[in-house]
Amino acid sequence: MCQDCGCSVTVAERVPVLKPLLERNDAEARHNRAHFDAHGVRAINLMSAPGSGKTLLLEATICALRGQLSCAVIEGDLETDNDAARIRRHGVPAVQITTGSACHLDARMVHHALHELDLDGLALLFIENVGNLVCPASFALGSHCDVVLVSVTEGDDKPAKYPVMFRDADLVLVTKADLLGVLDDFDVAKVARHVRELGNPAPVVTISARSGEGMNVWLDWLRAQRAASMGIAERAIAATGRT
Repeated sequence: MCQDCGCSVTVAERVPVLKPLLERNDAEARHNRAHFDAHGVRAINLMSAPGSGKTLLLEATICALRGQLSCAVIEGDLETDNDAARIRRHGVPAVQITTGSACHLDARMVHHALHELDLDGLALLFIENVGNLVCPASFALGSHCDVVLVSVTEGDDKPAKYPVMFRDADLVLVTKADLLGVLDDFDVAKVARHVRELGNPAPVVTISARSGEGMNVWLDWLRAQRAASMGIAERAIAATGRT
C-alpha cells in the first residue's frame, strides 16, 4: 500500500487525508501544464497495469517518429531504471523516477523530473506512470492526455473493474493484439462496450507494437495531439505580443 496517496487509510479517514493532498497536487499539476504549454510540448500520461507493454509501445513509437517529432520520456517505477535505459538506447532523453513505496507518480515528482529535461524544441513528452490501475487515476500530472492501455492477456473486463481509470481516458489502447490469434477469451468489442457504458466516447484502438497493427492510428493520433499543442503555443505568443 502506498503511504502517501491515501489508499492505505480507512474510509472514515479518507476525506480529511486526501482533500489537502489532492489540492496541493492539482496546483502543482497546473504549474506543469503551464510549463508544457509555454514550450509547445504535448504531454501524454500512459497508465496501465504492470506488463501491458507501455515501454515496448514507446520504443516502437520513438522509432516510427524519428525525424518527424522529437520525443522525451519520464519513466515511473518503484525501483530500477531498466525502462529508462531501454528508452535511452534509442537516443531519446529519459528521466527515471523511482518512487520507492509510492504506487503512482504525482505532479511534484514530474515537476522535479522536468528540471532534467530540455523542453525547447521538444514535440512530445511521454510520462510512463507506475503500473497500477487504481491510484494513478487520482493524481493529475499536468499532462494534456491520459492514455490507458489494457493488454489482451489481462481480460476484456478491465474497464468495468477499474471504472475510475477508464472513465476519463482520452484514448484506450488494447495492446499485444498479435496474441489475439491464440487467445479465444478476449473480445475487443467488450472492452469498447465497457468504456461506452462508463459514458466515455474515447477511441478504443487495437494495437501491437510487435506486428505493427494499429500503429498508424496511434501515430496519427499523436500527430493530432502535437498540432493541438502548437496551436496553444501560437495563441499564447499572440496574446503576449511576442514574435
